[in-house]
Amino acid sequence: MPSSFRLSSSEVQALGTALFSLPKPQGPRTPIVTPPLPHPSFPAYAAAPMCASQSTMKLALSLLATAALANAHFTMQYIWNNGVDEGLNNYIRVPPNNNPVTDVTSTDLTCNVNGLSGSGVQTLTIPAGATITFEWHQHAQRTGEDPISAGHKGPVQVYIAKAPSTAASFDGQGAVWTKIYSSGLVNPSTQQWATDVVNANGGKHSVTIPASLPAGEYLLRAEIIALHVASTYPGAQFYIGCAQVKISSGGSANPPKVALPGAYHGSDPGITINIYNNPQTYTAPGPAVWTG
Repeated sequence: MPSSFRLSSSEVQALGTALFSLPKPQGPRTPIVTPPLPHPSFPAYAAAPMCASQSTMKLALSLLATAALANAHFTMQYIWNNGVDEGLNNYIRVPPNNNPVTDVTSTDLTCNVNGLSGSGVQTLTIPAGATITFEWHQHAQRTGEDPISAGHKGPVQVYIAKAPSTAASFDGQGAVWTKIYSSGLVNPSTQQWATDVVNANGGKHSVTIPASLPAGEYLLRAEIIALHVASTYPGAQFYIGCAQVKISSGGSANPPKVALPGAYHGSDPGITINIYNNPQTYTAPGPAVWTG
């Protein structure tokens, strides 16, 4: 089990709520004594003797497995420039671990933890209108596991912000971010989310940089919001990756901009939502997509 595995308090709470809301078993009950669970995220009372029917215990074990699966956190690890793989963690502000951000008022929402500076990070030169692909993984490996755990359901979004000077020195604060891509609930009838598409595509999603953007240095901010424990706030998990790019040519557009943090609120319906109620519509947080 990877060292980064740890259930958050919201995940433990959600699991406990699900377990205690199980229907009471019917018919004879079999006493079952569970051994102490070794992981510190599980409370001590989880090891207490309990009685349950076989079906109830199977459901409980299934919930435990689902919680463990859904806890497999991830980071953005690669970017591709017009189909060219630029290599592991190149041009990316790499966070200290793969844990998500949950506080929408924190400056960590900008470019993840320790992401306000790109000192030591190179900046990738791209042409106007380039197609940039972002690639996410749970750990530093492209095979042997799903890029994103199947338990993470939610939207995928991309923002861009022009640096006043160099991308490396830009902290991304203030109303500087323009949304250029958003995908949420792709198929309501099957409950397919944008994250499912990313997972099926090897952890990748792409965006075309609007050719009308002026030349200069920028931060590209890709965001995946996992909603598996988002029925209360804080609960939604924000996975954020920022890359430094330089557009070598471009236009003169002045797109609409928002602040991150600032544009999101814990009460937004795209942030606090119970996705297990079979939603048929979904509104992602933030502004509308600007297409150039």
